[in-house]
Amino acid sequence: MTPSPLGTMSNHLIDSLTFQERASLLADCEAIELRLGDVITEHGGKLLHVHFPLDSFISQIASLSDGKQLEVAMVGSEGMLGTPLMLGVDESPWLALVQGAGTALRMPADLFGRHLEQSPALQALLKRYLYVVMHQLSRVAGCTHYHLVEARLARWLLMTQDRAHSDRLHLTHEFLAMMLGVRRSGITLAAMALQARRLISYHRGDIVVLDREGLIEASCGCYVADRSLYRRVITEGGAS
Repeated sequence: MTPSPLGTMSNHLIDSLTFQERASLLADCEAIELRLGDVITEHGGKLLHVHFPLDSFISQIASLSDGKQLEVAMVGSEGMLGTPLMLGVDESPWLALVQGAGTALRMPADLFGRHLEQSPALQALLKRYLYVVMHQLSRVAGCTHYHLVEARLARWLLMTQDRAHSDRLHLTHEFLAMMLGVRRSGITLAAMALQARRLISYHRGDIVVLDREGLIEASCGCYVADRSLYRRVITEGGAS
């Protein structure tokens, strides 16, 4: 693959395109800095852009009628924010919140639509990506209902580590509780259990992943299943 114009930072979806397709797409993108806590779109808000994170990552959070919130997806350098635009819908079904500061490539929604119309290769790639997102959303629903908090926390830390490209994370118990849809006390107990097994260290919101392989073993099978699905459908290019 040709190196990213922004040095070592890249987005896997864009890198999966041919040189010509990639150059055409990048010509209409601008690099922007995303700050921790920035709201990109509100729930039900109008999608004005698509975002391809490079070293940043974004939580997609479902907002319920009683005010409760739950993270249903996370987008980093493996993906794209703005999938409803692929379906001709310019409304966001989720709150999109920057969870990891960094750089992203941004493209106006109208230009994105033109690229989809003019590029069968881009359209085919993003259709496969949409399939992965749909599959992961259904898995999140089952995972949230059936799996233990400790295993879900391990999975979530691994997902965050992948997108942060770092073993060091800053995540408070309050934030983790909101992301996983559990009480703060549940997060405290789960984090203590993972720390007792020397998989992570945790102090005042600073988490260090000490044993990634052990954390994978402690997580529910959803983490490995998600990575396997992405590799098969996106990296290897097939859903069979």
